[in-house]
Amino acid sequence: MRDAAINLRARHEQRDLIDQAAQLLGKNRSDFMLEAACDRAKSVLLDQVFFNLDAAKFRQFTELLDAPPAHNPGLERLMALKAPWDRKQAKG
Repeated sequence: MRDAAINLRARHEQRDLIDQAAQLLGKNRSDFMLEAACDRAKSVLLDQVFFNLDAAKFRQFTELLDAPPAHNPGLERLMALKAPWDRKQAKG
């Protein structure tokens, strides 16, 4: 069940274009627009996660990933802590 409203204003030509495409797919305007907007939103978000590098930049990138981590006392303390679910088992 949908519980959030999204309102927008469009020109008549835009609405008619959207309605024509939605009708071709057997969808109503809202379903068509919501699906199209979500597809575009996913694409934008994926563009922020996946990126292309040329061979030299990729090699540099993988070298940085493969390099040993810098000394980090805070991370070492954190990694030495037992997880809460492990602490419960030790007591039981």
